Amino acid sequence: MALSIGIVGLPNVGKSTLFTALTHKGGVATKHPFATTERNIGIVPVPDERLAALAQIVHPGRIMPATVEFVDVAGLVKGSSEGEGLGNQFLSNIRETDALIEVVRYFSDEDVIHVTGEPDPPSDIEIIKTELILADLGTIERALPRLDKDAKRDKNLAAKLEVVKRLQAWMDEGNRASSLEMTQEERGLLYDLHLLTMKPILYVANVDEDKTSSELEPLEGVKPLIISAKLEAEISEIEPEEAAEYLAMIGFEQSGLERLIQAAYTLLGLQSFFTAGEMEVRAWTIPQGAKAPQAAGVIHSDFERGFIKAETVGYNDFIEHGGEAASRAAGKLRQEGKEYVVRDGDVMHFKFNV
Repeated sequence: MALSIGIVGLPNVGKSTLFTALTHKGGVATKHPFATTERNIGIVPVPDERLAALAQIVHPGRIMPATVEFVDVAGLVKGSSEGEGLGNQFLSNIRETDALIEVVRYFSDEDVIHVTGEPDPPSDIEIIKTELILADLGTIERALPRLDKDAKRDKNLAAKLEVVKRLQAWMDEGNRASSLEMTQEERGLLYDLHLLTMKPILYVANVDEDKTSSELEPLEGVKPLIISAKLEAEISEIEPEEAAEYLAMIGFEQSGLERLIQAAYTLLGLQSFFTAGEMEVRAWTIPQGAKAPQAAGVIHSDFERGFIKAETVGYNDFIEHGGEAASRAAGKLRQEGKEYVVRDGDVMHFKFNV
């Protein structure tokens, strides 16, 4: 499962600058609103120093990190849901992403126009929240007539119809879909609607270059991740060794990309396991709490369908003993069955039969 993240925000908050810095892919960044007129998609590797350490032991033909897809769309403004601006035209492009990043402007630059006059983070995120809720209500309103009709023929759809109507009333009061109290089963019934306000959201405070150590007030009860998009853009243009030295000089051990991806993994409850052999060393993304067959299925559906067992060794043991054979000899390689809950960093080899 490759993680997919949509980037939203008002115009001129630094979305495209951040996207370009994260993906090393040219977006459009200007001082004027609505510079982004079509979606931008970039796929980036998930930084994980453990891959290099594994590769030093097994000498693979290639190293394959996990990946994250970032989707940047035009800025939203008040009234987007009714056709104002351009952002609403592209919301369909982020409906199937796993999470949203909302870039919030904290930086000061008189040359960069703010669409409401002056940056006001709480007010700015309220605009985005309202527009996303209205877009979701539009989705629900379009879906209800067909669902109501189908539920009369198929009684199994009655539960879905009930929860959709309950959700509509909740959102009419200005609430995000995700804040409605629902069971996991009820949430599952809503999946095919791909509601934007059902997605986990991570706030990124785009600050001035000299404000990256600032303490900021929470937004909707959540501490924003502090990043200077301008600084990240500059760092992305220099060699990795120079970038690491520069980051250390300004007090950071990690780039904004690394911190952002870690925050996204935490937000979504994700972790990585590894496969390591002569052909490749590879990182795979799975939910925390996933069992061995589910992890096997990320590689190939046949692995899950015909799962027999998983030969497993923890990353630290694999490194300490110098590989699979030595880990086996030391008694650190385990045979795990269908109920084994995979741990972050496990190095795994699956046995299956179909």
